Amino acid sequence: MQRDGPVFIGSEIYRGSSYGHWHPLRVPRVSTVMDLTRALGWLGPANYLASPRAKPGALSVWHAPDYVAALERVEATQLGTEEDRERFGLGTHSNPIYPEVYRRPATAAGGSLLAGELLVDGGVVYHPAGGTHHGLPGRANGFCYLNDPVLGILSLRRMGVRRIVYVDIDAHHPDGVELAFDGDPEILMISVHEERRWPFTGHLGDRAGGAAVNLPVPKGLNDSEMALVREALILPLVARFAPEAIVLQCGADAVEEDPLSRLTLSNNAHWEIVAALRPLAPRYLVLGGGGYNPWSVGRLWTGVWAVLNGIEIPDRLEPEGEAVLRALRWEGNSRGKAPPDHWFTTLRDAPRPGPVRDELKERLAVLLRREGLG
Repeated sequence: MQRDGPVFIGSEIYRGSSYGHWHPLRVPRVSTVMDLTRALGWLGPANYLASPRAKPGALSVWHAPDYVAALERVEATQLGTEEDRERFGLGTHSNPIYPEVYRRPATAAGGSLLAGELLVDGGVVYHPAGGTHHGLPGRANGFCYLNDPVLGILSLRRMGVRRIVYVDIDAHHPDGVELAFDGDPEILMISVHEERRWPFTGHLGDRAGGAAVNLPVPKGLNDSEMALVREALILPLVARFAPEAIVLQCGADAVEEDPLSRLTLSNNAHWEIVAALRPLAPRYLVLGGGGYNPWSVGRLWTGVWAVLNGIEIPDRLEPEGEAVLRALRWEGNSRGKAPPDHWFTTLRDAPRPGPVRDELKERLAVLLRREGLG
């Protein structure tokens, strides 16, 4: 079905579903973006699609069937065995068993599988529930039970799309995606992630058989430094590769207010990358990812939809949008006790420029020389 403009894939399953009251993913994220984009008048029925839930057979194009069966079983019983924990990573501190432990990730996976089909003739799809880039073939890993970016790329492949660039600006390295496409000559993976942070992969020299370019960045990465990375590394690499599709994992955990990273970006840095990549391929899939402050995630990902649609982001939100943000709660974190007023009244952060440090310049120089760009 042809639609005028970008397509937003969402689902009501994310409303009220949480990993548990103590887990970083206890906060509302996708439902906030759905509510806020609608409250601002930016999302109507013509451009919204409810995500299907992927069936086990569709998941098994990359995930092990016995692992998928285990996910279904532990959701039905809400009980995990010692084997489930040791073999499949289910029922751990990071990957707990919760009521929608199969249905929720299968819905996110279904959204990315659908996106590949929607993009067969070109276009833009936004799937903020996607981006679960740590999922492994037979094991839950890093809050990710399935790996929807991998499934989305494989869906594009089934549609005949060959040359694909995957760009990841989450604070954490996409170890599952890199595993999936190690050595694939028709995939280029570019990751910018915080150094010495879980999963402790994606070192400067790691190339995934020639398919990956990894840039671990120091804590405190600022907007000026990310702008240099964008202009000197990301955009030249993508342009040279001449992809038929770009998949961007736009995790929101690299902003200053996030509790699980030590980076200091504003959401402007993400939006500028979203905008800069769009003209470089006829097919563009933008996924969510990490992000554990409900206000910073909701504001950033709502702004992504505005950027994709060419909507000017207002200096101050209308009352309907402000009401969505004022209704959020962040229990168990000190920043949730007295949020600053701009978390309620604006989408755009104040820019966070700063010095471009020598250690970042040196790492960029290594990659640029290696990739023949310097």
